[in-house]
Amino acid sequence: MKKKELVVSAIKNGTVIDHIPADKLFQVVRILDLDHNDSQTLFGTNLSSQKLGKKAIIKIQDKFFETNEINKIALVCPTATLTIIKDYEVVEKRAVTIPNEFEGIVKCFNPKCITNHEQVTPKFRVLDAHDIKLQCHYCQKITKEETISFL
Repeated sequence: MKKKELVVSAIKNGTVIDHIPADKLFQVVRILDLDHNDSQTLFGTNLSSQKLGKKAIIKIQDKFFETNEINKIALVCPTATLTIIKDYEVVEKRAVTIPNEFEGIVKCFNPKCITNHEQVTPKFRVLDAHDIKLQCHYCQKITKEETISFL
């Protein structure tokens, strides 16, 4: 029988973001502004994973994510799972999913789009959740994963 070893310490209350591709860890840290977070935050990277080969994990004490933050995570790493911890117990575990539509988290890459010149909240429809293709509600241009810029 194989012995399991806890590589990263437990948290009392908060959220664990697991199954992050190892090369996406710092992008997730940046889009969630975790480098300016005052709560205890643990990062682990290049951990072995049957699903991904190498993965990263983030544990944030006393942090529970809003929908827009979860949507950002889903756009960067759709393989991620969120685990909600209360009193050291798992109370919820779920995979992130890319919504069909969202607003206010991604900037339109089209420099002529009204959202880049007026105080209009960018809105997108997801055309392809696998290869990440987002269509702007206003100018209809397609933003791909490599051109995504978060607000």
